[in-house]
Order: sequence, then C-alpha cells, then structure tokens
Amino acid sequence: MPAWLFTEEFYLARLVIQRGLALIYSIGFLVTINQFKGLIGSNGLLPVPRFLTYVKFWQAPSIFHFHYSDSFFALISWIGLIVSIALVLGLADKLPWWGSALIWFIPWLLYLSIMNVGQTFYGFGWESLLLEIGFLAIFLGSSKTLVPIVIIFLLRLILFKLEFGAGLIKMRGDECWRDLTCLDYHHETQPMPNPLSWHFHNLPTWIHRCEVAGNHFFQLIVPWGLFLPQPLPTIAASLIIGSQSWLVLSGNFSWLNWSAILLAVSGLSNNFLRRLIPIEIPASLISPTSYQMTSLIISLLILVLSYKPIMNMISPGQKMNASFDPLHLVNTYGAFGSVTKKRFEIVIEGSNDQKTWQEYQFKGKPGDPKAMPAQYAPYHLRLDWLMWFAAFGREQQSHWFIPLIEKLLQANQDVLKLLKYNPFPEQAPKFIRAKYYLYTFTSPQERKETGAYWNRELVGDYIKTVSLK
Repeated sequence: MPAWLFTEEFYLARLVIQRGLALIYSIGFLVTINQFKGLIGSNGLLPVPRFLTYVKFWQAPSIFHFHYSDSFFALISWIGLIVSIALVLGLADKLPWWGSALIWFIPWLLYLSIMNVGQTFYGFGWESLLLEIGFLAIFLGSSKTLVPIVIIFLLRLILFKLEFGAGLIKMRGDECWRDLTCLDYHHETQPMPNPLSWHFHNLPTWIHRCEVAGNHFFQLIVPWGLFLPQPLPTIAASLIIGSQSWLVLSGNFSWLNWSAILLAVSGLSNNFLRRLIPIEIPASLISPTSYQMTSLIISLLILVLSYKPIMNMISPGQKMNASFDPLHLVNTYGAFGSVTKKRFEIVIEGSNDQKTWQEYQFKGKPGDPKAMPAQYAPYHLRLDWLMWFAAFGREQQSHWFIPLIEKLLQANQDVLKLLKYNPFPEQAPKFIRAKYYLYTFTSPQERKETGAYWNRELVGDYIKTVSLK
C-alpha cells in the first residue's frame, strides 16, 4: 500500500479532533441523561416503548429493540458518558489501534441506539453529524499510529457537505439570501437567541449586509480550498473556523458549530498547529497492515455511500438534514433555506379559577420580556427547540404538544424538570391554555427605558382553555 496514504502530517489535527469529538459525545449523553425521561421515557411525551411497537429494527437499528426500561436507558446513557470522558482524557491512546477502535465504537453504537428511538426530539441535523463524524473517528487510529489520509479526506468531505450544502440551500431558497437582507431578521427570529443576539440584531444595516455576503463566501467558495494542496486547506479551514465562531457568538445551535470547527481542524497541518499545541510528535509511529486495510475498506465504503448525498446536494430538489441509511453513515445538511421574518412564541399559562393566570417559563426560549436570552449551547434544550417549531402551526407538532399540556395538568415531575419555572409547585393547575404572541427585540432606547429585551404583542389563542376533564 502506498506509504503516502498514512502520514504523521495530521497527527496534531487527529489529537484535537478526537478529544473534541469525545467532549461533544459527553455533552450529548449528558443531555440525554437529564432530559430523556420527560421526553421519551416510558411516561414521557413520546414514549420509546410505544415507538418500538411500530418500527422495525432495520428501520431504526437500536439495542432498545431487544430490551427497554427507563433504568436500562439511563444505564446506557451513563455508560456512554463515562466512556466519552475516558476518551477526552486520552485513555484509548494507550491501546493498540484495534483496541482504540473498539473503545471509539462504544459511544457511536450507544448514541446511534438513542438517536434512532428519540423520534422528533432527536431529529436535528447535528445528531446525524455527530454519528457521521463518530463513525470515521473509530478508524482514525491512536497516538501510536500514523494518520490515514483517506479518513482525513472524508472528514473534509463532511465539512464540505455541511458548508456547501447549506450555502446551496440558501441560494435556492429565500429571496432575502440573494438580496442580502436575511440577517435583518435572523438574529431576532432564530430558534433560540443567546445573550449577544440582541446586540447582533441591533447592529447597523450595512453590517447585516456584510454578514450575508460573508456567509455566501464562506459556504460557497471557501470549502473548495479544503481539497487543494497546502497551505490552501489550512487557509480554508481557518476561515471556516472564524465564520463558525461568529455563529457561536450570535446563537444557540447546540454542538453544530463546534462540530464544524472540529471538522475544519482536519485541514490544519502540523506546522500550523504546533504554534498552538507545543507537544512532541512520537518519532516511531506505526501502521500495521490490518490497520491499513481496515481504514482503506471503510473509506471505500463511505465513498460509495456518499454518492447519494452528493447527488442530493447538487439536485434542484435538495433535501436538508436527511440521512441516507439507518446507521447515519452518510447524511446531507443545510439550514435556513427560508428565514422567518416574524417571531411568534407560545406562552403556556395555568390557572385554578380561570381568572388568575400564571406563565410557565422555559429555560432557553423567550418568555419573560425582561429576561436576558440565555447561553446554553453546546448543551441542547430539546423541548425549547421544538417549541420554536410548534409556533409555526398546531397540526405538525400536536403529537407531542398535546401530551405536554396533559403532563403539565398531571404535574408530571419529569416533564416539569425540563422547564425553568413551574408556577404551581404544590399542586397542578386545574386549567391550562396557550397564548400566541408576536415577539420583537427592543431597540436600544426601549431597553434603556424598560430594561426589557423583548416587546410582545398578543395575537390570539394557540390552544383554548383545557382541563383533564
């Protein structure tokens, strides 16, 4: 096998990617531990046992097809978290390549099992992204081995699909991407603004125009540099890291942006990373024949499977955030092909007499106009995100929203833990309703006068008053 296929050139890049990916795995499992009971537990909004009765194993491969209980689900999640922390600490590097691969296989298998039964609450693009990167990480080798160039190339290919696919879907979508006005709205209407989003929204208009133009440059032009000779991949990767950092500062997109930053590290050479990571690269790195053959076979498999997502990307009917196999080995990405121009929020209220109503407050989504938007990413508030989608229409989210209302009327503690504030700590309210509000960011002058980040205007009822009876 040609010697150039295995090199020390990306030794430091591999180190950063593996440690960073293990940290993202840790966050993903921690999110699951904290939230699964209320969302998909046996008494949750979308119970896994019910889901498993009508979905076959080959449709959604998961170990939970063989056994499910909330305690078993929690055990699997904790094992995933513990193994991921061990990988963050570099414990797999002490093993031969096949031992390292087996350790990396564990969080991938466990997270796949969780995602494939997570239903709507695990339907986000960064779930598949984590699994796609995680599968390749199994074959990246350990600190004792040379780095397989083919795996590095495939990591860059994922980044290309992520960036270029998102750029294409924007140009094919909302007209505001073409007339450079989308960022006039996006910071205000994005799913979950963060503490800086108010400031970004109130930037001068010309900066918003530059943001959109820069987005097109970073997503449609820069990614091509990942496949050119050095130093162009390092330059392209650095630019992508910069653009993704801007998104980190301006919004709460779970671990999506951090995953993109990790993927961009695959374009950074040792010479570049030595300035940031001053460690010695071992003098005698190995690449056993079994390691070489396994890496090559897996790479060829992924390249063949990548045909469909690549064809989808260049298709006029481009899908976004879709997987092309039940193992999520190859996926397509893209977001915000259309940008919401107005922000509507659902405010859930409870009462015992239908005269005095008190609001439930969520951890991340806007509620109290005076509350500063919170920073949660890379942690993921799944229910808060779905509430943003629910504001688009009752019908498409009723399969979990109606159970949410029911659980609040029952004072279900696992569901209440997903919220920031429960106005009825002693006993569940007798009645619940959901109001529909238009939210807009305040101007600097309005915030100075009122201390509020949001103005809100009542639009009408989302759900009229209901009770358990």
